[in-house]
Amino acid sequence: MSLKDRIQEDMKEAMRARQAERLSTIRMLLAAVKQREVDERIVLDDAAVVGIVDKLIKQRKDSIAAFRQAGRTDLVDKESAEVQVLEAYLPARLSAEQVAAAVGALVAELGAAGPGDMGKVMAAAKSRLGGQAEMAVVSAAVKQALAAR
Repeated sequence: MSLKDRIQEDMKEAMRARQAERLSTIRMLLAAVKQREVDERIVLDDAAVVGIVDKLIKQRKDSIAAFRQAGRTDLVDKESAEVQVLEAYLPARLSAEQVAAAVGALVAELGAAGPGDMGKVMAAAKSRLGGQAEMAVVSAAVKQALAAR
C-alpha cells in the first residue's frame, strides 16, 4: 500500500472514530498532495509525499515558534497536535551521527573540496537523505564536513 493510500485509509478511520482534529490535519495533507498533483499534472510517489509532509511539519514548527513568542498557548497546542499527526507519515529518522557519516561519504564520493561545493553536496544529500533526516541537520553536517577539508 502506498503512503498516499495509507493516508486515505487513515482519513476514513478518523471519520469513523469522529476524531475531528486528526481528520482536519489529514484532510489538509491530502489537499496539499492533490494540489501538487494537479499543478504539476503528475501522480506523486511516496518520496514526493514524504517531501510534502516534511514541508508541512516545518511550517507548523515555524508557526509554533511564532505563537510561543506571542504567548498564544492555545495555538501552540493546536499546531503541536498537527505535527504529531503528520510525523506518523514520515519514515524513521536518521540520528545525527548517521547523517554525519552519510554526508562524509557523500562529500568523498563527489570529491567536494570546500565551502564552495556546498550547493552540489546539498543537492545530492537532499535526493539521497530526503525524508530520512531534517535538512537543517543535513546542512549543518555538510558545512562541518566541508570545513574540515
